[in-house]
Amino acid sequence: MYLANDNTICAIATPQGIGAVSMVRVSGAQTLDILKKLTHREQFNIRQAHLCEIFDDNDKQLDDAVILFYKAPHSYTGEDVAEIFIHGSLYIQKTLLETLINWNVKLAEPGEFTYRAFINGKMDLLQAEAVNDLVFSTNSNYHDIALNQLRGGFSKKLNIYRTELINLTALLELEIDFAEEDVEFASRDKLKSTIIELIAEADRLIDSYKNGNVVKRGIPIAIIGNPNVGKSTLLNAILNDEKAIVSEIPGTTRDAIEDQITYQGFSFRFIDTAGLQTTDDIIENIGIERSYDKMRESFIILYLIDITEFDYYKFLEDLQEMKNQIKDFDNKKIILVFNKIDLIEKIPSHLFDLKDYDKVFISAKRKENLEILLDEIVNSIKNMVNLNEDTLINIRHYEAFKEIKLSLTKALEDINKNMPNDIVSFDLRQSIDSIGRITGEIVNNDILDHIFANFCIGK
Repeated sequence: MYLANDNTICAIATPQGIGAVSMVRVSGAQTLDILKKLTHREQFNIRQAHLCEIFDDNDKQLDDAVILFYKAPHSYTGEDVAEIFIHGSLYIQKTLLETLINWNVKLAEPGEFTYRAFINGKMDLLQAEAVNDLVFSTNSNYHDIALNQLRGGFSKKLNIYRTELINLTALLELEIDFAEEDVEFASRDKLKSTIIELIAEADRLIDSYKNGNVVKRGIPIAIIGNPNVGKSTLLNAILNDEKAIVSEIPGTTRDAIEDQITYQGFSFRFIDTAGLQTTDDIIENIGIERSYDKMRESFIILYLIDITEFDYYKFLEDLQEMKNQIKDFDNKKIILVFNKIDLIEKIPSHLFDLKDYDKVFISAKRKENLEILLDEIVNSIKNMVNLNEDTLINIRHYEAFKEIKLSLTKALEDINKNMPNDIVSFDLRQSIDSIGRITGEIVNNDILDHIFANFCIGK
């Protein structure tokens, strides 16, 4: 898609629509000539804001604009770049783009500015992907991981691993050249120790993807319970919106309804599920089975209970049924949420004896103690989700580390079997190439097209 990068390109880099200010970005060898033609101005100081009149293709004044010019290679793309700040009129945006296109400036593809930054060595591929993650970050944890990757922190660590493997592989291959002299340039103990350390690191990163992915996409939390305990009311109260239908008729919610909020640095996906009950209604049973599906994918289950009708033995039966339906139920975080406290004078003391579960007492209808519930969820997540600055948030990196672990494990097995150096070297080269595919030293055009097609136009 991006093979021809000798054209000068342009795109609106701000959200399209009416606003106070819009910004059009231009990149390429003809940028300065375009600016001179656009403004009737001959001089542009580098990295200095210039207030200019800009003119359309018919030499009619279009707007007063603020323009910044960046000289290659000291720009985002590594090329000559201009950022043209105009009033956020749809007409001005459209006319400016049409004018630039009439002057043989090509409309940029999605992500083409960042693609050029990658091709011109301004960033590696991992950093380029981090740009997109940063743009789409919805919470502080996702933002912090993406920002660290953009700054090159993770790339530096990967380059250290890659360099170490290259050095060890070179020593192994040197031994092949001196095979007749029976010399050992690469200490087998050192080699095995390094491989074992890198396998452990690959394991850690592979395991981190589950946490990174849910932090990126929103941590799923299922709201479950019997019909009419207030699940839909709780969802609406948390979202501060009438997302779910609230009715006194049991079984009103027949399918899972979900939406997302951000709280204390985490994005949470709250899922209102169909009420758990025994029924002959085929549609309702489908909804109940989907409720179990949502519980299986959830990190936390909010078990909502009507405090005015709490039946301890029915509660134990429901728990047992959930355990039968969900294999890893005992590993799930269960929070008992006693609802409708506005209908009682005092919380029964025996409820505090349920010591195996954390408990929160709320009134979803009056939005009472919702902050306590959210704080309890956050505290639970902090104990469950271990995030580091190199936590994986990209499935491409996750798949690459699985390949790295596989080839390193094969190399270790071959060393222990005293296999020839060329076989061990082949395994190590596989790992080196997998790291190179993450950072972009080794890449093909199909991969690049797939990565940058998910970017915004103008980035």
